[in-house]
Parts: sequence; structure tokens; C-alpha cells
Amino acid sequence: MVHLRRTLAPYWWPIPRKEGGVWVIRPSPGPHSLAYSLPLALVIRDVLKYAKTMREARYIISRGYVKVDGAVRRDYKFPVGLMDVIEIVPTGEVYRVVPDKDRYYALLPIPTQEASLKLLRVEGKTSVRDGRLQLHFHDGRNLIVPQDVGRQIKTFDTILYDIPNKTIKAHIPLKLGNNVVVTHGSNVGFSGQLYEVVWTLKRRQSVVAIKRGDEVKRTILNYVMAVGIETPVIKIAP
Repeated sequence: MVHLRRTLAPYWWPIPRKEGGVWVIRPSPGPHSLAYSLPLALVIRDVLKYAKTMREARYIISRGYVKVDGAVRRDYKFPVGLMDVIEIVPTGEVYRVVPDKDRYYALLPIPTQEASLKLLRVEGKTSVRDGRLQLHFHDGRNLIVPQDVGRQIKTFDTILYDIPNKTIKAHIPLKLGNNVVVTHGSNVGFSGQLYEVVWTLKRRQSVVAIKRGDEVKRTILNYVMAVGIETPVIKIAP
């Protein structure tokens, strides 16, 4: 199905619900699910305000003026989601999709030096031939690594990924004391130190506590991403 009823679109999409018609663009199948992604055309028109109409937004995208994670995307329905890097080619502006307490996901301007870097959360691992391991990430990306490297990286850990070279620049384990950010749920955008983990039979539903100063918030493990040891390794907040 090409379109989606406005009233059924994720609540955080920056679109009017009772104006502009009945329908809105449905994201194409891709690296992020419908609930946690935004079509590229809405990013251009409704978030960055580079276009006033959908026709103008589609023209900008079709001309190859927009890159996502270093690749030109001409599909105006391409799903943009957590930690994706968006580059506007003619202006040189670069943005990262980050969790935000007010807008759920926000586009954060970042320096061009960070345009090639992306945080990826490890969702699982698989053994492949020649004794190597394949890491599966939150954006659908996969990476085959030597066994000694793969064994050090656990599920729910985060890596700092070099997009053009397809290599790991840093490994950030999800452990007590490390800096984390909430990526989903009612506490989205809250960041601080991982303070406590209460493990359950379903690991993804384990309860975690995050502390920032005197403030402590709780969520589930599946909604948390490690972003640094003491501070985030890249810019994820204004």
C-alpha cells in the first residue's frame, strides 16, 4: 500500500491530522519499521522546510540532492530512523536523527567530520563460515567480523561504525556506569549513566535504571542504547 491514513500515522510525525487530506506517505520497506521511521519526503518538507509541497520535495530527492548514510536516496518514501545521517548535498548541511523528549526523533545538526560516523546497536550475532561471526544491527545492517572481535561484542552493545570504510572504530559495551540514551518509550531522549539492571527471563524486557544527577528514570533494556563510556563518543544532543 502506497499511502497511510493520517490518523493512523505514528503520533510523533510532524503532520496535521485533520488538514491536508486523508492520506500521507507510507514509508517503503527498509532499514527501520513504520513505527520508528519517517519518509524522506516528510523530512524534506515538514522537518527541514526545504519544500512547501510534496511535489517540490519529490523533485529535490529525485535530483540526488539528499544522502542518507552516505548514499544518494532517490526514493521519496525511504524510511529514515534512529542515528541515520542525512546530508543535503548542495548546502553541505549534515544532520543526525537522535532521540528527543519533545519530538520523539529530531534532526540534530552535526559537524561534517562526523558525517561518516554512526552508532549501531547490536541486536544479535550469527556464526558463519570460516569461524567468523556476523553482527546484526538495529538499522538492518550486517557486518562479518573475525571470531576474536565478535566474541568481545555482546548483544545490546553499541559500535561506532565508519560508514564509507565499513569498519568498527569503537566498541561501547552496555554495562553499569556507561553513558546511555533512551531511544523509545515515554522517557525517549533521556540520557545518563546506566545505574541498575534487573534481569528477567525475557532479556529485552529487563528493567534498567538510568541516573543523571539526582534524577533516575526506568525503562526496559530494549529501549536503551549505549553511546559512550563517560560521555557520548559523537554528538547526539544540542
